[in-house]
This record gives sequence, C-alpha cells and structure tokens, in this order.
Amino acid sequence: MSIVKTDVPMTSALCNDTILALTQAYPFCRSELLTQSAFGRPIRTLVIGEGPRRVLYTAAHHANEWITTPVILKFVEEFAEAIQNGGSIGGMDAGDLASSGTIYTVPMVNPDGVDLVTGALQPGKIPYETAAELSRSFPNIPFPDGWKANLLGVDLNLQYPAGWLQAREIKYSQGYDRPGPRDYVGRAPLNQLETRALVGYTEAIDPALVLAYHTQGKVIYWQFEDVFVPGARELGEKMARLSGYALEDTPYESAFAGYKDWFIKYFGRPGYTIEVGEGINPLPLSQFDEIYRDNLPILLTAATGNI
Repeated sequence: MSIVKTDVPMTSALCNDTILALTQAYPFCRSELLTQSAFGRPIRTLVIGEGPRRVLYTAAHHANEWITTPVILKFVEEFAEAIQNGGSIGGMDAGDLASSGTIYTVPMVNPDGVDLVTGALQPGKIPYETAAELSRSFPNIPFPDGWKANLLGVDLNLQYPAGWLQAREIKYSQGYDRPGPRDYVGRAPLNQLETRALVGYTEAIDPALVLAYHTQGKVIYWQFEDVFVPGARELGEKMARLSGYALEDTPYESAFAGYKDWFIKYFGRPGYTIEVGEGINPLPLSQFDEIYRDNLPILLTAATGNI
C-alpha cells in the first residue's frame, strides 16, 4: 500500500509523517531536520541514492503550490520501492540509478504557508488572523487560496541574493512593498529562516544541478541573466521534450531573486524552475496523476544529467 497520499491536501504534519514513514519502510532513505519555520514547523530533507552525482530537488517554496510536495514524495517512494524490488523506474534500472547518484530533496520549503492554504491552520488562531490582517491590504488576492508567502508575509522565492535589488524594485512598483500574501521580497536577502537554511544545505551538498518545483503553466525556466552554463539548455530541451513542457526564458518581472537564479549565479551549474500543471493556484488534486506522469522523466533526467 502506498505511503504517500495523493488524494488529500498536503499539510506540514502529513509531509513530516510521510517522510518519516518512508525512511522507516526503506532504511536506505535518509532524512534530517533541516530547520524549523518561524512558527516551529519542521522542514525536513529526504535523501535517496548513494552515488557520486548529487542533485537537489525542492518544492513548495510557495504556499498555494503545495501540490508539488507530493510529486517529490511520490517520486522518492516509487524509486525506493524499485530499488527494494530490484526493478526499474521510468524505464531506468533503479539500482544503477541509486549507485550512480544521490538525490537530495526538501519536499516542503514553506510549511507555515502551506498549512494556511490547506486548512491545517484554523481561523481564530493568532497566525491565521495575522495573515488575514495582512491580506486585507490586498483585497484583489483571494484569502487564503492566493497566499504564496510564509506566515510573516515574505515571498520565499524572492529572498535569494541574485538580483534581489532588481526584484525589490519590480515588486515595489507593482505595489508589493510590505508583508502580504505574495511578492514581498523581505527587508533583506536571506532574512528568513527557510531561505537561510536552504542556502546552507545547498552549499553543504554542492550539487551538480537543482530543480525548484512550482505551479503552474507547464513551463521549464532554465536561465539567469547572461550566465552561460554549459549543457544547461540542452538538458532543459531534453526535459521539455520528454515532459511535453515548454522550455522558456524567465519573464523579466519574475527573473530575479529566485532559488534557481541564486544557484545558477553562484555555482555556475544548471538550475531549473519547473512550473507544473495548468489553471488557478492552488491546483486541484485531480491534476496530480497527469502532473506526476509528466514530471517523472524530468526528475530522472535531472538525476542522470544525460543529454
């Protein structure tokens, strides 16, 4: 029976319990507590494989994009099951894949925000009411469904030191100049617990490649400014071809201060933002099977790095 639930909204508690259950069922999966959020929710890693090629996948930087979390969890579960049974995943021998690479994941970067959107955080509680108060300054953004930020009102994917000042200028000009549901860059880069922890983890792993999972649009963004990364476009083209997603340049309004931007700038290696599914966030779970099917070849291609 599957450990990962893909038919109920994801919460921080469910994510944490699922990660621990996977490590118990498959002892070759490992996890550690990366940090705790501003409101004390755990942010855990989940690692599988033992080979020299290291990659790092992240999901749910944005609260109402929580459907990306079960994508990562389901991938690790299917990979682990294939290893245990001596089988394959997506046409690849699981044992060979595990011995050639190590896949590090942070399945839920923003647990506080996710709990607000998925209903684990109840009205009447101080954090909920604080978020609701912040949201009143942005009446055109539905609450809580339109919430992307953490519960301090900071957009975690606008926190990285890669064009942060440009991101601030763009977002301030759009009216996002204070804490709120989305697009507030914070008072300084990396001034949030979640982003500082992810940067530290990335530096410790020193990965060959990162994937940052978001929703929606069925698009793969692959570049940052004019930084040339050998092989990045070719690998992105392969992932696009296998998934049916489009490989595109990042729109200028969203082209700065993201996690993959920082990775490309400082590591000079391939980094991709994957925008899964289509529609209005949060995407419905009825899209999950299609999203997972489309993204399995992306996850596997990134793991091998084979163009």
